[in-house]
Amino acid sequence: MRIAVIGGTGMLGAPVTAALRDRGHEVRVLTRHSEHPVDLTTGEGLEDALDGCDAVVEAANTRSPKLAEEVMVGGTRRILAAEQRVGVPHHLAISIVGQEAVPFGYYRAKVEQERLVVDGPVGWTLVRATQFHPFVADLLASAARLGVVPAPRFLTQPVDAGEVGAVFADAVEEGPEGRTITVAGPEARPLRAFVDEWRDGTGSHALRIPLRVPGGLGRALRDGGLVTDSPDVRGRITFRQWLAAQHSDEPVATRP
Repeated sequence: MRIAVIGGTGMLGAPVTAALRDRGHEVRVLTRHSEHPVDLTTGEGLEDALDGCDAVVEAANTRSPKLAEEVMVGGTRRILAAEQRVGVPHHLAISIVGQEAVPFGYYRAKVEQERLVVDGPVGWTLVRATQFHPFVADLLASAARLGVVPAPRFLTQPVDAGEVGAVFADAVEEGPEGRTITVAGPEARPLRAFVDEWRDGTGSHALRIPLRVPGGLGRALRDGGLVTDSPDVRGRITFRQWLAAQHSDEPVATRP
């Protein structure tokens, strides 16, 4: 199969690309600067890049709240329109476990993105995942540059991006079934527990400080808005194991 992975060099896109290639599929990695350059904010390049593809994995993301609506909502609308024009039969997209329960602008954009996919003109699969291990680590590392690491009480359930990539590869091969697959990490614990593991694993001396997130956002996070007890797929690789692998020549094993 020929599969386009939009954002194929990113935190999720790279593992998806690797999983698909390991299974013998032809993968087109699509970014602004790839062999098949695309621009999600304008739609430029999409039709040419998607023409002849059996499936498209939308793994593009932005860390800018100001661009979330344009890249994820507007970008998805443009991708679906291009897929319809060139006859792509299957659109797969990454989403977030519990996003509709958390009042935050980025999550509202993801909810709208989901709606476009489900109501759109192309066969679809959604993969809803909890936060990725490197996302949590990068968040803590950024804070530690100031000498402190906030440790709020809310629950998180980090998952290995490689394991999520394997779920996408399975879904590509299964075809467009119009379903949502949830993938979650093996441990749902207060973020402060992962802060301690990160400090131990990296040797950081940044001071752990309690933090209370106020308002409806904090309440939703403390109530476990971004975790799940019953995912369709539960990852095996813990945050501690993933951290250890970052400082070792031995790759951490993923699920078969």
